[in-house]
Amino acid sequence: MVTVVEPAGFAQALREWRERRRVSQLELALRAGTTQRHVSFIERGRSLPGRSMVVRLAEALEVPLRERNALLLAAGFAPAYPQTSLDDPSLDPVRSALEHVLDGHMPYPAVLTDRDAQLVAANPATGALLVGTAPWLLDAPVNLARVLLHPDGIAPRIGNLGEWGWHVIDGLARKADRDRNPALEAVIAELVEYVPPRPRHLPAGHLGFAVPLRLRADEQELALLTTLAHFATAIDVAVAELTLEAFLPADAATAAFFTQSTGEVRG
Repeated sequence: MVTVVEPAGFAQALREWRERRRVSQLELALRAGTTQRHVSFIERGRSLPGRSMVVRLAEALEVPLRERNALLLAAGFAPAYPQTSLDDPSLDPVRSALEHVLDGHMPYPAVLTDRDAQLVAANPATGALLVGTAPWLLDAPVNLARVLLHPDGIAPRIGNLGEWGWHVIDGLARKADRDRNPALEAVIAELVEYVPPRPRHLPAGHLGFAVPLRLRADEQELALLTTLAHFATAIDVAVAELTLEAFLPADAATAAFFTQSTGEVRG
């Protein structure tokens, strides 16, 4: 669903996005190929931008496609970016390519999530990652962040829940703030209740929260790195909002575990 901004509120919406990105009027003007004076007039409601200028300003501020459509509507123009259901036949080539990417990451887990951290697709190796998760957490729609950090999810198996949990939460918080997503903010508020309090004083040797996920499995501790990919050049709202999260082994033992687990699944 497109967020609708009232036409009279376009100037305020643009200013809010600029302030959210911590960009000055001058910097925005330079990025969008216009003048600071023109940006100032737009934000004060003294000048009405054309369609191409709205798109340029939104692009310069890296406004998500969903919200770019809202800005266009606010300025009196039709939305420019389609929002197609991922199961629509027109997206068959995209869906096929994404499935190929997921399968290509085998024997290690890889998932696709939407803007609210809900699971869209996963490869077979993800099953080995989510062992022990309560069935109700896997009922659609599945929120991957909730599965990872909920006490009935894999949280009891995470050896560094405090560090890694805040790593996940902080990443989602940055995304929610950047994309202006109240639904994701609500998920974050829930997740905070599942992890230990953020430490006020970091222990000696602390290397930051971007540390490997340490997961207990079959009486051994696995170490997994995670990498995130976004589809920044997509012109469809649904595709642009997807995130690919791939898990990589941080040591030989973890690689062997998933290779064996995946072989057992396929067998």
